[in-house]
Amino acid sequence: MTDISYLTATELGLLIKSRQLSPVELTKIILDRMDKFDSILKTYVTPLPDLALKQARAAEEDLMHGKYKGPLHGIPIGIKDNYYTKGIRTTVGSKIFTDFIPDQNAPSVEKLLRAGGIMLGKQNMHELAAGSTGTNPFFGNTRNPWDIQCMPGGSSGGGAASLAARLTILATGTDTFGSIRLPAAMCGVYGLKPTYGLVSTNGVFPSAMSLDTAGPMARSVPDLAIMLQSMAGFDPNDPVSLNVPIPNYMKDIHKGMKGLKIGIPTYYLQGLDPDIERLFKDAIETLSYLGAQIKEIEIPELSLSTFSGYVTVTGEASAFHQKWLQTQPEDYSTDIRTFFLAGALTNTPQYIQAQQARRKMVKGFQKAFKEFDILLGPTIPITTPAYSEYWVDQNLDVIRRCLPFTAPVNLTGTPSLSVPMGLDQRGLPVGMQFIGNHLSEKQLLQVGNIWESTDPLRKTLKTA
Repeated sequence: MTDISYLTATELGLLIKSRQLSPVELTKIILDRMDKFDSILKTYVTPLPDLALKQARAAEEDLMHGKYKGPLHGIPIGIKDNYYTKGIRTTVGSKIFTDFIPDQNAPSVEKLLRAGGIMLGKQNMHELAAGSTGTNPFFGNTRNPWDIQCMPGGSSGGGAASLAARLTILATGTDTFGSIRLPAAMCGVYGLKPTYGLVSTNGVFPSAMSLDTAGPMARSVPDLAIMLQSMAGFDPNDPVSLNVPIPNYMKDIHKGMKGLKIGIPTYYLQGLDPDIERLFKDAIETLSYLGAQIKEIEIPELSLSTFSGYVTVTGEASAFHQKWLQTQPEDYSTDIRTFFLAGALTNTPQYIQAQQARRKMVKGFQKAFKEFDILLGPTIPITTPAYSEYWVDQNLDVIRRCLPFTAPVNLTGTPSLSVPMGLDQRGLPVGMQFIGNHLSEKQLLQVGNIWESTDPLRKTLKTA
C-alpha cells in the first residue's frame, strides 16, 4: 500500500474531496512522522499537534456537511516562524523574540486557513531570516534529510527540510535574497519567489522591506500553484501590495514548452562547482529536447547584484534592528550581528547608489524579456556543504557565494521558480531557477510543471 505521506497536496486533495481520505487520518500520519524524526531534523520550533488535530476535525466535519473549500481543504501546512500567528509565539528564529505572541494572523496565513489548510506548527529558520545555512544556535540547527551532516540552506530551511522528510505537505517561505530558493535547491523541493507585492507581507516580520517576498514551497509544481492561488491578492494594509487580477494558476499548467524562448545569462555560468556545471548542461539538453529554444545572452547589469544586494539588505536590516542592536547586541548570534552591523556602516550615498544599480538591473531584465520568455540559471553555484564547526564564517561564506545568483530577482522584483535539477555525485540534490518577467508566475509554473515531468531527481528520498 502506498505511504500517503509521499503523495503531493494535489493528489491528497483529490482523495480528501472524494472522501477516500480523512483530514484527521492524514494529519495524524504527518504528526507521527514529526514525533519520530523532528528531534533529529529540527524543522519545527513550535509544533502544534493539538491545534492541527482540532483544525483537521473541523475540516472533516465541513466535508461531511458538503462544505468543501477547495484543493487545500484538509492539507497540513508548515508555517515559517516569521509569519505572525494569532496567539501562537512567533520567534523569527531569534532569542530576542522567543516569547513574542502576535494578536493576529498574517493575511497570507489567514487565507491558507480559510481555504481549509491545517497548521502543523511554526517552522525553524535561520535567525531573523538573515542567513543561508539553516544554523540556529537558539532553536537548533535544521538538518538536511538527504544527509543530516549537511545544511538545508536558509533562511526557510525548516520548510524545505520538512518537505523533503515528509514532515509536512506544504510550507510557507520568505525570500529576501534567496531564502525560498536556496533551501529548495539544497533539499530537492520546489520553491517560488513571486513577483514583489503579489503576496502580502503584512504580518511577516521584516528583513529588508524593499526586498521581502512571501511565497509557497512544496514537493511539486501544481502544489505551488494551489498555494499561490490562496496566498496571492491585494492587501490594502500592505503599502506595496499589487492590486492586479489573479489568474487561475492551475489552468493550462500542463501546457508544453515547444517554441519557448529561454535565455541563459552568461552571468549564471561563472564560478560553478563541477557538479552544478555538469547537471546544468544536462538540463539544457533536456529542455531543448522538450522544445525550448535556448540561447546564451549577456546582461551586464547583473554584475551590480553583489554591491546592490549587500548594501540594500544590510542597510535596511540594520535600520530596522537599530534599537535592539544598541540595547541587546549580545542576543544576536555572531554571524547575524556581524551581517547587520555591516549595514550600520552604509552611508546615504552608498544606499542611493545601490538603488540606482537596481534600476539599471531592472532595465537589463526588461531588455532581455523583449527577446526571451524565460531566463534560466542554476539556483546557486555550489553543492550543499556539510555543517562546519566554524559556522559563523561558513554562513557568511555561503551568503558571499550564493547571493549573486539569488539576489538579482529580489533586487528587480521579478519572480523565480527553483526546481530540482538532479543529484550531485554524493547523491544530494541541486537546483536551477526559471526567472520570469513581472507577474509571469502562471508561465513559470507551466514550464516548471513540464520540467517536473522529467523526474529530475530520479530518486525518492526515503527517511528511515
